[in-house]
Amino acid sequence: MSQAVFLNRIGTAVPPNEVHGTFRGFAETLIPPGLERRLFARMADRAGIERRWSVLRPDGRPGLVDDEGFYAPGGFPSTRSRMQRWEAEAPALALRAIAGLGDAAAGITHLVTASCTGFAAPGLDHAICAALGLEESVARTNIGFMGCQAGIVALRLAHDTVRADPRARVLVVNLELCTLHLQERPEVEQLLCFLLFGDGCSAAIVSAEPEGLRIDGFRSTLLPEAREQIAWRVGDNGFDMVLSGEVPKSLARALPARLPQILEGGAAEEFALWAVHPGGRSVIDAVAESCRPPEGALGHSRAVLRDHGNMSSPTVLFVLAGMLRDAAAGLRGVALAFGPGLSAEAMRFTTV
Repeated sequence: MSQAVFLNRIGTAVPPNEVHGTFRGFAETLIPPGLERRLFARMADRAGIERRWSVLRPDGRPGLVDDEGFYAPGGFPSTRSRMQRWEAEAPALALRAIAGLGDAAAGITHLVTASCTGFAAPGLDHAICAALGLEESVARTNIGFMGCQAGIVALRLAHDTVRADPRARVLVVNLELCTLHLQERPEVEQLLCFLLFGDGCSAAIVSAEPEGLRIDGFRSTLLPEAREQIAWRVGDNGFDMVLSGEVPKSLARALPARLPQILEGGAAEEFALWAVHPGGRSVIDAVAESCRPPEGALGHSRAVLRDHGNMSSPTVLFVLAGMLRDAAAGLRGVALAFGPGLSAEAMRFTTV
């Protein structure tokens, strides 16, 4: 019999600065008055987002973003400046999320970190080890540039580690500072993309201890026909994001044929819990329409989108954290997240 593996506990954290209104107001100033500005306002109203959080403090004055001039009009920062800010801010946010694990963070043997919004070496893994006083023998793995789906990829790596060694206790940290990659551009689709993203961090413990969610399996899917609909590349002034409005349509077309493999032959109605990465309101709607989960099963995903926006890789862990808190024992669930490629990662689980 194979070793059972469990997602025991999840801690989450966001920075203290609520910025959604400020970012939206600034974005509108980049669009000339007229039809396109009205279109932007209408689409922003429909986004299902009320709050997003950032390591930057909002300014509040018309035409300005933050109160320290990081995003100075006509002089947005270089990629180097953005990476320096990521390196300075990331460890404290990670430690806040880890603190939410309480004593579950004791006895760590492996550390998995994931981010696509910042890189440094020695990096976040070294900072966490030093701050927590972890043994120098802790096995470290960094997952980079896999986008929103990296939350599930990191859990898969932790799952495989525990299956190979039941004594392993894996700390998984997903941290993104998406608001460090705002661009000064007037295209409506690009600005709507920026209006989705916020900062956040999740920390999770994966072990053989029978507590939390039992991890039942994973499934990876590539959609090469939609390869360029989500893309993320390093530019001279931050990372350049492509998030096409065609993504929900591509998912709606692709998911029904792949759902039997994702659910390992089960029917959608047999899975009471659906932890769908809230990549946007239209993404959640596409999953609802194409996969037909039970009524209300996407409530946690919509709540995370409303309160945090899309934080990239930690977002699906925020959804799972709500299920760990609220769900009864013995319920089957599936987690879905999407990323560059276009690609999708899935994890099946059962509450214990």
